[in-house]
Amino acid sequence: MRLVEQARTLPVSASAVVHRGELLELLAQLRSGFHAALGEAQALLGNRDDVVEQGRREVERLLTEAQTERVRLVERTSVHREAQAEADRLLAQARAQAAAMQAEVEDYVDGKLANMEVVLTRTLQAVQRGRSRLAGHSELDDLRD
Repeated sequence: MRLVEQARTLPVSASAVVHRGELLELLAQLRSGFHAALGEAQALLGNRDDVVEQGRREVERLLTEAQTERVRLVERTSVHREAQAEADRLLAQARAQAAAMQAEVEDYVDGKLANMEVVLTRTLQAVQRGRSRLAGHSELDDLRD
């Protein structure tokens, strides 16, 4: 923005002379930052899938353990009711852990994406202001309307 604000204006005109190389360099930096932010967002989405898949595997493992334990306990007829209750408790616990893990992962990803959204929104606003200034518009023009 400083580049445009300090640009030499043309006589009897709202146009300004901007050093092309400097402006192109700034635009390249902006593009690089955008690509980095986009790459980070994609990595987060990729990590989310990995974490969710890891959670699913852990849930399957817990369910398998619960079912194995249930079968073992049911074989003992004297403790059949206790075995059923324990198996149900383990199953409920595994489901609760899975739900908690999934909620935690989704909250984490949502937070990261919200931060990314703020960064991208600010970047977009900066680009829009820069383009507006390059087009000869001033923030004071918006106030006059």
